[in-house]
Amino acid sequence: MKKTACFTGHRILSEPSKQLFDRLYPLLEKLVKDQGITDFYAGGAVGFDTAAAKCVLRLRDAMKGKAEVRLHLVLPCSNEEQTKNWTPEQKYEFRIIMQRADSVEYTSQHHDEKCMGRRNAWLVELASDACICYYDVNHKSGTAQTVNLAKQKGIKIINLFAAA
Repeated sequence: MKKTACFTGHRILSEPSKQLFDRLYPLLEKLVKDQGITDFYAGGAVGFDTAAAKCVLRLRDAMKGKAEVRLHLVLPCSNEEQTKNWTPEQKYEFRIIMQRADSVEYTSQHHDEKCMGRRNAWLVELASDACICYYDVNHKSGTAQTVNLAKQKGIKIINLFAAA
């Protein structure tokens, strides 16, 4: 049975993305090497989701021939609806990540008030071993919802925000 982890986190990072990458990359590398986690599920949002997806793709390239690292995107609605308020740079990054992902699935066809919650629940459902988050416990958000679902499921929570 494959070992899996999901990502959840805030759209606005409280630190430079390079600093986050310098902590996230070795963590993912350790999860792959020590725990055999090879499949990572990301929700496709700007901020932490984007940083995590890019990190998995870099690790996949680095580990080619050593481990089958895979990035799976679980998106809440159509690309056009999800990215309608994003900057051109954010949309470009999203397209590149989508092209390089091992799989892409949608939890809804259209954006509605519950599509993000459905996406978050499905991310946790797909994660068998860990929920890697960037979660400020002082903010109510979809990240909080996802972390709570992961806690209820009993999978390991790894919060990178606390280390910031």
